[in-house]
Amino acid sequence: MGEFTMPSLGADMDEGTLVEWLVTRGAEVARGDVIAVVETAKSTIEVECFESGTVTEFLIEPGTTVAVGTPLAVIAPAGPTPAPGPPVPLPVPAEAVPAEAVPATPLVRHQAAVEGVSLQAVHGTGRGGRIRRADVAEAARSGPARVIASPLARRLAESLGVDLSTVRGTGSRGAVKADDVRAAAGTGGGKPARRGAVGEPAGPRPAATQTPAARPAGDRLAIARLMSRAKREIPHYYLSTTVDLAAALEWMHRRNSTLPVTERLVPAALLLKAVARAAREVPELNGHWREDRFVPAAGVRLGTAVSLRGGGLVAPALADVDRMPLADVMAAMKDLVLRARRGRLRASETADPTLTVTNLGDQGVESVLGVIYPPQVAMVGLGRVTDRPVAVDGMLAVHPTVTATLSADHRASDGATGARFLTALDRLLQHPEDL
Repeated sequence: MGEFTMPSLGADMDEGTLVEWLVTRGAEVARGDVIAVVETAKSTIEVECFESGTVTEFLIEPGTTVAVGTPLAVIAPAGPTPAPGPPVPLPVPAEAVPAEAVPATPLVRHQAAVEGVSLQAVHGTGRGGRIRRADVAEAARSGPARVIASPLARRLAESLGVDLSTVRGTGSRGAVKADDVRAAAGTGGGKPARRGAVGEPAGPRPAATQTPAARPAGDRLAIARLMSRAKREIPHYYLSTTVDLAAALEWMHRRNSTLPVTERLVPAALLLKAVARAAREVPELNGHWREDRFVPAAGVRLGTAVSLRGGGLVAPALADVDRMPLADVMAAMKDLVLRARRGRLRASETADPTLTVTNLGDQGVESVLGVIYPPQVAMVGLGRVTDRPVAVDGMLAVHPTVTATLSADHRASDGATGARFLTALDRLLQHPEDL
């Protein structure tokens, strides 16, 4: 028997709240399948399982906060052993249709429940009429104004007679959670007792702590703790350079002129790819500081700092950007930012970035001196693209430029190493056709 546990979704995470199960008891799952949604202090994350088998038991109820490493479910290895007991239905709102009536995955059904969209009214654009997440999102945008709420909150509101439109949500993007409904109904913030396993009396698990009724500025508190740790433990040094982008942007504009709008590049994609390639060339900055030594990473997982619309910051990772075609980098970057701001990141995208990039150019900032995310050993800051006078072949010209900065951990590297990184970044951007 294997245990599906509360994952660690970042260096600053020590507990998480199980929001929803996306599978039923008795379901067959494969490694990489998304089976649960977990809320952290910063965001809501879709969590994948790391082994294949059958879900035989749920150990934690949705809405419960537990420490990292706490068992959430039991997954039996794939084989002929049948799952004990009848399958437990997913907690979906009353208006949801039976699984067999609409071709949609559990993840799509969960999104529809959160958005308050009836799948019966959604036109599926996938193969065979299958409903995709984009179809649900479009239905939510085009329909009347809806209250964002978890399926558990919707069911609880119905049973308590609470109008969700009058409830102030404290979840991600202002989503209404079960505690918000209980508070509105005047029933307090306590959670219902856990359903007992087979042959076990119902009751709370000792390892679980109940979710507080509200978490004021929880995301800021998590960031504060992590950044305080970074400044206490990491001896930062800082370097910067001004990169001439004339060649890169001219090449990008020529390329974009032959493509439809949806496939065109933006400068951020070129910069991300160049940073990833420079990290591959200078591996002393790509990895983690663990147990008083630098541990180089096997590949480049580029953390991308994303500011959330409701406030706060997340830095999910893009894997293998150094090896991606630029078109794929552009698509992956757009998708990651969109899902980060919708609170729909996956656990694999939040675990162990090896180097983080923060780009505040769109905010008008010319240079960024970032604070390193431990246990990483470096952060790259990118400012806005701005015209500056430059010397070209002994003549004065005005070219688009960007200021690139490096914040690095002096325990893991020295200034000479950081200088090699910035020099590599500059060189790569002078030959964009090779990126």
